[in-house]
Amino acid sequence: MNTGKPITINCRGKLIDLSTPRVMGILNITPDSFYDGGQYKDRDDILRRTEKMLNAGADFIDIGAYSSRPGAAHISEDQELRRIVPVVAMLVREFPEILISTDTFRANVARACVEEGAAMINDISAGNLDDQMIPAVAGLQVPYIMMHMKGTPQNMQQAPQYTDITREVIYYFSEKIAEARNSGINDIIIDPGFGFAKTLEHNYELMNKLELLHRLGLPVLTGISRKSMVYKLLGITPPEALNGTSSLNTVALLKGTHILRVHDVKEAVECVKIVTSLRAGTPDIY
Repeated sequence: MNTGKPITINCRGKLIDLSTPRVMGILNITPDSFYDGGQYKDRDDILRRTEKMLNAGADFIDIGAYSSRPGAAHISEDQELRRIVPVVAMLVREFPEILISTDTFRANVARACVEEGAAMINDISAGNLDDQMIPAVAGLQVPYIMMHMKGTPQNMQQAPQYTDITREVIYYFSEKIAEARNSGINDIIIDPGFGFAKTLEHNYELMNKLELLHRLGLPVLTGISRKSMVYKLLGITPPEALNGTSSLNTVALLKGTHILRVHDVKEAVECVKIVTSLRAGTPDIY
């Protein structure tokens, strides 16, 4: 929605303008993520992957050490810390200008990563899985991505039900945004949580009405990269789902998404360039 004002977030003292959509590259350092689990487990692999995404135009790198795919194995906080903190420290050292998003629902992990130089927190639970998360982010004064999800990664896909999914997602965020604002969080980004506690039909209904989330007045992040809403619909596998991902990313951009969270940065940047060019010189909805 075009309010005539720049849409910015403060990342480590840098004001990032989201009026033009941005791309967030995914770096999974988990052994069991649905698409790239186990691919990036040593220093050289992680550095190569990160450098490739940055060179392709990634504005942010989202690092996750806890797999949130449906039915993923639960790991302890200590194990998550051991996985992720050294990687954040290494990447900040090797790429001083990098803007790292830490994908975690745990307050202690968020604190440790920001201390090592992470620039924002990406929480799949919007504080529901750790009641210390929202106060922690408020104290850290970093942008907070809050996602919609029911349940946990272990049980979220067990027959999720909604009467009106878009209305329920908007209501969920209205409550969580108020909680975050009251705690002192300044920069909030909302993620409707495609693939999290949602059937195939729920995902497409939500995508079809994605522009309604702009009623909340906050930047929107969309993460559909190689997810089941792409490959199950098309009867293919995640490695074959790049074309479908790019198609849906384009739809999301046309509906006003501010950040695309993706495995394939180059292709997402191309989607942004095409949609931005299409909108050049005409009123937009960002």
